[in-house]
Amino acid sequence: MVEIRGRQRGNTVYYYLEHAFRINGKVTKKELYLGKKVPSNIDVIKLKFLKEIYDQKWYSQLDKIKKNYKKDISKATKSELEKELEVFMIKFTYDTQKIEGSTLTLRETANLLQHNITPSNKPTRDVKEAEAHSKIFYQMLDYKKDLGLQVILSWHYELLNGTRPDIAGKIRTRQVWISGSKFVPPAPVEVYVLLKELFGWYDRNKGKIHPVELASLMHLKFVTIHPFIDGNGRMSRVLMNFILHKHGFPMLNIPYKNRTGYYNALERAQVKKIDSVFVTWVFRNYIKNYKRYQT
Repeated sequence: MVEIRGRQRGNTVYYYLEHAFRINGKVTKKELYLGKKVPSNIDVIKLKFLKEIYDQKWYSQLDKIKKNYKKDISKATKSELEKELEVFMIKFTYDTQKIEGSTLTLRETANLLQHNITPSNKPTRDVKEAEAHSKIFYQMLDYKKDLGLQVILSWHYELLNGTRPDIAGKIRTRQVWISGSKFVPPAPVEVYVLLKELFGWYDRNKGKIHPVELASLMHLKFVTIHPFIDGNGRMSRVLMNFILHKHGFPMLNIPYKNRTGYYNALERAQVKKIDSVFVTWVFRNYIKNYKRYQT
C-alpha cells in the first residue's frame, strides 16, 4: 500500500511516498521524496509511483505468462482448445455461481452444461442461472466490439431473465447493501452517471494501462458502483475475463474456496478507496494460478 510519511528534522517536516513489497521473498521498500508539503496533485504522483512499482514487480511476470500461454495454445489442435475452454467455462460457471450462493456442485454443473443432465432436488433458479452464465461466457468470447453499457445490460438480461425478469438488464432504482460488508454502494441517483464515467475512463485508459491491471480495475470499479439489484459480482468477473481474453491473456477463475481473501481485498479497496489493494490481490492470484507459464 502506498502511504505518505512525514519525517521531522529539526522544526521542518519532509514528506515521502513509501511502499513496501516483496520480490523473490525479500521485502523491498521504495520511496519518493515529495517536499516540505504534500503536493496538490498527489493522486497523480501516487499513480505514477505505483506504476513504477508494478513495472518492477509484476508486469514482466504477467507478460511472460501471456507469451508462454500463446506459445502453448499455438501447439494445440482445435479440438484440444475447445475442450480446455469448456473445462474452464464449467469451473468458472461453478465458482462464480457458488460465490453468489448457488447450491450446485462442480459435478452437477459439469453434468448440466456438458450432458444436459438436470440435478435433482436443486433449486430451479440455480440450474437456469448456471445455463445462462455458460451462454454469456461464450457470447463474451465471440463479442468483437469493445465494452460498453449496452452489452453489459444485454449480458445481465441474459443471466437473470429466466429467473428474475423484473430486474434483468435493468439499472437499479433502489439502494442496495452488501451482506457482511462495511462498504455501502452509491445511491441509486448516482449510478447512471457513475457508469457513464466508468466507461469514459475505460475508453481513455484501455491503451495505457497493462491489460491485467485494466481487467482488475474494471472488475473493482464496476462492482463498487453495484449497478444492479443482483448479479453485480458475476458481471464484474465476466468483464474482467473479457478484457483478459481480448488482450491475449489466459482468463482468471476465482475459486469459491478463495472467496474470503477475494471479499476482503474488495472491501478494503472500497472502504479505503485504494484500488491497489485489489489490483495487487489479483496480480498475486493470477501469477500463482499460472505458474506453469513462468518457466
